[in-house]
Amino acid sequence: MNGAHGSDEPLHILRAKYHDYCSAQVADLLVYMSPDEIYLLAHRAMREEGDADDVSYAEMVRVATDWLSRRVALPPFDVWAEDYRKNPDRYEEYFMGLWESETESGRETS
Repeated sequence: MNGAHGSDEPLHILRAKYHDYCSAQVADLLVYMSPDEIYLLAHRAMREEGDADDVSYAEMVRVATDWLSRRVALPPFDVWAEDYRKNPDRYEEYFMGLWESETESGRETS
């Protein structure tokens, strides 16, 4: 499956890994932000959406995550999948393991 010959994984697994990769990229940004930066980012995003109510810190993290995910430059799925198929080992360190639970769910419905 991995290695010098590339990846021959089915499309549903590639999609799950792509979502995991994108989630990891956004999570990496959040890890480097202070609580104050998350607060400011969340309130900026909420103002942009016309919602300036006070919210919990967990809600601020969710809002900041959503805002970042819309603005982070991530490759489209087709571009990512082509590169992943050629170089799967390059991406292994970026997976958080979320793709495994998504594929387990997919197996149950198949």
